[in-house]
Amino acid sequence: MVRLQPDPFLNELTNMFERTTEKGSVWVTLKHSSDKSKVKINKMKTAGEKIEYRCLVRATDGKKTISTMVGQKDHSRFQSSYATILKTRMTALKKRERKDRRKTADSDKKQDPKKPSSAAKPSN
Repeated sequence: MVRLQPDPFLNELTNMFERTTEKGSVWVTLKHSSDKSKVKINKMKTAGEKIEYRCLVRATDGKKTISTMVGQKDHSRFQSSYATILKTRMTALKKRERKDRRKTADSDKKQDPKKPSSAAKPSN
């Protein structure tokens, strides 16, 4: 797995999407991480030191795996660039067909047989 800086990671992610346009998939995972071992984290907690958590972002197309660590300062800029890439590359998705609620309600009423009115009933 190759660890890249955030900007080269986004460039390589764009290349992965381009390579898999005709056939293939790209999997992207995001994980909360401190990039330290559990032993170091426990020592830092007991010493009262503040642990800086980061976001580990991994992407793979089955052949090549890339990753990056995004800190709190760069998170909003990275997220907006990442969202832009996803919006431009998800062109193969089909729009969901939605039914109009009024049309379906009207068609259901037309299909139901009319109930006999209470005036037509013989009284005893």
